[in-house]
Amino acid sequence: MTSTASSTTTGRARRPRGVPALTAGLCAATLLLAACGSDGGGDDAAPPDPDVRAATTVAPDSTGVTTTSVPSVSTLDGVTVGYEEVASFDDTPMVLAVRPGDEDLAYVALRGGTLVRVDLSDGGGAPETVLDFSADVSADAERGFLGAAFSPDGERFYASYTNPDGDTRIDEYAVTGSGGSASLDEGSRREVLALGQPYPNHNGGNIAFGPDGYLYVGLGDGGAGGDPDDRAQDPTDLLGKMLRIDPTAGDESYGVPEDNPNVGGANGTEARPEIWLRGVRNPWRWSFDSLTGDLWIADVGQEQFEEIDFLPSDGTGAEAGRNANLGWNEMEGDEPYEGGQPPAGYVGPVFTYSHADGGCSVTGGYVYRGGAVADLQGAYLFADYCASRLQGLLVDGSTVVKDQADLGELPAGGPVSFGQDADGELYVLFEGGSLQRITAG
Repeated sequence: MTSTASSTTTGRARRPRGVPALTAGLCAATLLLAACGSDGGGDDAAPPDPDVRAATTVAPDSTGVTTTSVPSVSTLDGVTVGYEEVASFDDTPMVLAVRPGDEDLAYVALRGGTLVRVDLSDGGGAPETVLDFSADVSADAERGFLGAAFSPDGERFYASYTNPDGDTRIDEYAVTGSGGSASLDEGSRREVLALGQPYPNHNGGNIAFGPDGYLYVGLGDGGAGGDPDDRAQDPTDLLGKMLRIDPTAGDESYGVPEDNPNVGGANGTEARPEIWLRGVRNPWRWSFDSLTGDLWIADVGQEQFEEIDFLPSDGTGAEAGRNANLGWNEMEGDEPYEGGQPPAGYVGPVFTYSHADGGCSVTGGYVYRGGAVADLQGAYLFADYCASRLQGLLVDGSTVVKDQADLGELPAGGPVSFGQDADGELYVLFEGGSLQRITAG
């Protein structure tokens, strides 16, 4: 493992012609959390058994790309969903995180710098504040408490946010106790990552532990419009990248796994070893499939296109996205941006949609692995901040979209994020403060 102080896959198909357009909407000027692109600044399927992962088989498909055989419906035709409000807040809920072992509880990061605990079961009571560091958080423009994650053993909590200067910070807290008695030790707070942000937008900020146990960090290109400093393609700059780090590496702030693609100068002696993949504009919510380890990234576009990137794993999640280049700022969606051309290692999106179809800023979600809505098994769910409609996507192997469907209007406007609980059920977090569980229609 390398310490520090502070595989390319095939191209993807474009959105199939004739896929229903997103419903148009206006991007709210008061909250550009998802970085609106213009830059003004079914088959029934049983729920997966817990042991399915161990029995999963991995084999190359007809294109030679390794794919994973897992439970999935074959179509989203006729699927209907409902919603159940679980909680509401006075501030915008940004992230839902689950501590391993606490099956009925979730922790919600509120934009201004507060972490609250919510009982997801019926009649769970009012949200309980477990951490308030709002004095250390800037929440203007697209800033705020942007990411939250528990370590795989549940003993540490990580907060990703922008500090009063607008710069990215990731801090670690020790967690003690269990269940509803668990608490964060504020005296144990330790800075893991500190990174300057040149502009107040495109901060990214989502964090999650991958199936391999390492912490992944999604960072936008630093802001403004068009990535004026070409940061997303610069291997010496951490912005416009996804990082893969070990936050528990000895006495250092974090360590770099030895199998990261840039370790040892594999991509140039100046390339930052933390970088796992590059070429993202503002990865506004990304997630690993909890069953397969596949990586899904929703990357917000500039003026014309929104994109979904699908990066299949080798069955363990360890290879999902390794050294991929998602194209920005040479490409927007799957089209050249201002005369650009596909860069080396380019991996195009599995799905795109145009702003002309409605919508303005993609909000990424999760692959559904719950049991309440069998007709969604294996579908990736996402939305658009402006259009406020739930969308579903099914892929066949790694290159073909086998179905895409508009699953109807969301119960509130401004979907900011999605969350997944310990049972694989999915939730939508809305700008107005509502946390809603997706249910069978």
